[in-house]
Amino acid sequence: MIVKRIVANIATAEPGLAQAFYGDLFGLTLAMDHGWIQTYAAEVVSGAPQLSFASEGGSGAPVPDLSIEVDDLDAVLDRARAAGHAITYGPVDEPWGVRRFFLRDPFGRLVNVLAHRA
Repeated sequence: MIVKRIVANIATAEPGLAQAFYGDLFGLTLAMDHGWIQTYAAEVVSGAPQLSFASEGGSGAPVPDLSIEVDDLDAVLDRARAAGHAITYGPVDEPWGVRRFFLRDPFGRLVNVLAHRA
């Protein structure tokens, strides 16, 4: 048996609020829209499905609800600030080799945006 995909499901009465955050900020494409559920997807890249279980978020930070790895952290950070999103942690270079920041999505979920340092 092979796990092909893992999907994060975020409960909300207003799925359309996801567009400005996940679509515009992260460039995800609306892949499915049934009104009651909207699914956003990235371009296909190599990577295995992952689940993380944590007692803290690292460096004493709270455990984020989602982690999104990007190729250009500073570009996403600039777009987030321009859109008026409050950065709740970072940006910071962590000792385990990532640069990251936290912000909240429109549904109150804590999102860890990260890039691995070269």
